[in-house]
Order: sequence, then structure tokens, then C-alpha cells
Amino acid sequence: MSTGANFIDFLLLFLFGATIYFAPAIIGIKKRNSTAILALNFLLGWTFVGWVIALVWALTKDVESQKDA
Repeated sequence: MSTGANFIDFLLLFLFGATIYFAPAIIGIKKRNSTAILALNFLLGWTFVGWVIALVWALTKDVESQKDA
């Protein structure tokens, strides 16, 4: 196998892994707290618990804030 093929295999594997790792941040991109979800995912995503918490947070529905009339 050539070096170029090894590099492409590595690149595809890296991109797949990064997509899975940052899945909570990608899913929660339109949420009100998207920056906090990204920070949690980036800093604690390597622990499975942190990744799951970020994923659950990204999948929960935003609560509408009640404003005084």
C-alpha cells in the first residue's frame, strides 16, 4: 500500500472520529446555549460521561423564557 493511500485512510478515519466526537455540538448548533454545549463537548467530551451530557443537552428542547408584560 502506498503512503498516499495510508494518508487518505488516516484522514478519513480522523474526520469520522471528529464528527462522532463533536456530534453533540453539531446537533446543538441552533440552540440558545450552543457555545456552552460546544465548550462542554470540547473540554469533557473525551470522558464518555461528558460526551453523553453534552448530547442530552443538545437534544433537549429549549424552554421559552417568560417575560413580564
